Amino acid sequence: MAKLVSFPADTSLPFLSHHKFNNNRFFKPSLLNSRSGCSKISCSIKEKENLAERKGISSIISGLRVDGELGEESGSGFGKLGFEKLNLGTWKSVPLRYKLIGTTSLAFVICNMDKVNLSIAIIPMSHQFGWSSSVAGLVQSSFFWGYALSQLPGGWLSKIFGGREILQFGVLVWSLATALVPLVAGFMPGLVLSRILVGIGEGVSPSAATDLIARLIPLEERSRAVSFVFGGLSVGSVLGLLLAPPLIESFGWESVFYMFGMFGIVWFLGFQFVAKDQPLTNSAPLSRSQPKSWETSMEELGGSLNVPWKSFFESKAVWAMIYAHFCGSWGHYCCLSWLPTYFSEELNLNLTEAAWVSVLPPLASVVVTSFASQFADNLIASGVETTVVRKICQTIAFLSPAACMILSSIDLGLPPWEVVTILTGGLALSSFALSGLYCTHQDISPEYASILLGITNTVGAVPGIVGVALTGYLLDTTHSWGMSLFAPSIFFYLTGTIVWLAFASSKPQSFKKVD
Repeated sequence: MAKLVSFPADTSLPFLSHHKFNNNRFFKPSLLNSRSGCSKISCSIKEKENLAERKGISSIISGLRVDGELGEESGSGFGKLGFEKLNLGTWKSVPLRYKLIGTTSLAFVICNMDKVNLSIAIIPMSHQFGWSSSVAGLVQSSFFWGYALSQLPGGWLSKIFGGREILQFGVLVWSLATALVPLVAGFMPGLVLSRILVGIGEGVSPSAATDLIARLIPLEERSRAVSFVFGGLSVGSVLGLLLAPPLIESFGWESVFYMFGMFGIVWFLGFQFVAKDQPLTNSAPLSRSQPKSWETSMEELGGSLNVPWKSFFESKAVWAMIYAHFCGSWGHYCCLSWLPTYFSEELNLNLTEAAWVSVLPPLASVVVTSFASQFADNLIASGVETTVVRKICQTIAFLSPAACMILSSIDLGLPPWEVVTILTGGLALSSFALSGLYCTHQDISPEYASILLGITNTVGAVPGIVGVALTGYLLDTTHSWGMSLFAPSIFFYLTGTIVWLAFASSKPQSFKKVD
């Protein structure tokens, strides 16, 4: 059970953020190594291990501490989460691993800013170029083509070259591609290609960050690092949706792509100095290993491919995870791409108002996520079977948005702000999936959790390609938001619930390799 230890009022916390991913879709629950709940973070920074590093300077970071070690799986052997006093020293005194984790989190902020910017800019762009909803849907879905195709290759490349190098590559690619959008917007193939490149750059980044954390961060700090890095995604969504409208109204839609692209380029240049502050080999005591040779990396890559693929796809529980991930992503990606347009056209909100209300679901999700994880932890601690807890949480994550979408699609004569409130509540409650589906990968197989998540994440990106484009097509043909945006999502939420309740399981499974 998480326990918060008080700290002085003048103490500043530079990070601790919990993020939900559809998509995310970019969050890696396998790294949390939790059997009973994603919130059971077990991580500890032991002061005595860092005395030499901080000798003669003020204490730099004294973070989370727990009673218990990471990886305990017997009973409810999870640590009690707490905070100790945290002070900031000079930049040069900050250990390399903290610099890299901080800059990586900033990269993820920029990542989601560049992901959501088009959902706002698509409105004036459609008016300028005369795009139909079908064309707008095609443009928005093109991002997911690159995103879906680059996730597994990104993981393999990170193992060969190291996550730090692949992260730089990803940020530079998606930033340059973002800045090119205004130059190619009038040429549809060029525009689609630019968004595919944005997807490729962002698709390799989660795996790169995961590799970077695994190489540099000691075991007792790793969960904290994961939360901080991937928490940048939610911050990026909020900032992107808030900054885009005033930029568009003041300087035109082109300014969003130029400015957000420049953010990434500046990050890339600044990261070169951070990476050179201290060689990786100097952090060897904290690292898993020294930098590997090309031959060693290729051998490890070959070994990583020796996985029991056949056993995976013979498991009903794995298929339940795959379909549930697909269903949840359909609702998430379609709403992420089309809700600003829905708020603008259907509810008659202006561009700024539409962007502001689009921020409400991710903000509300932060609150719901904290409650959901604690709810799951309490149930398991009280003796409820893990499979039952996962089914309860995922059912809430599916039925809540389905019910709210049904209410929003029926003409009840509700004022716009009540519709916004209903949708915000439903989408926020979908965050229960973090204590449902996204913990099940670890439950059934800690050894292959990351691979299982890669499989379901890849399938989960398909709705970004098909669903977003199909929504635009249905909107053109039916002229009904209820039929185009809500009805398909409701269908997948309901069928996903049925499949999940029937076949999902958190019981550990033995996946045997085939020689």
